[in-house]
Amino acid sequence: MTQIIQSTCTVATGNGSRYLQQLCKHWAHKFEVEFGPTQGRIVMPEDRVVSLAATPTTLEITLDAPAETTEHMRHIVDSHVARFAFREELVFNWTP
Repeated sequence: MTQIIQSTCTVATGNGSRYLQQLCKHWAHKFEVEFGPTQGRIVMPEDRVVSLAATPTTLEITLDAPAETTEHMRHIVDSHVARFAFREELVFNWTP
């Protein structure tokens, strides 16, 4: 059985809702996705789940993924959100 690791990241941005919705729409054609303006959830194969929450000043990201894919999945999520946020420089500080 694979160990699932939960990682969290809080990104300072006033555009959290926009990025949450863009990421969910972007992956909706490939994965099971549920979202609204302040909450989102993306369910991927191999027990990988991305949960998102937007506040007026942050985008909070929670990633549940198998231990061996955690770093790779963090990078994938970071790079996608960073592409949507090309007008601002975001800082992603993940904690296990």
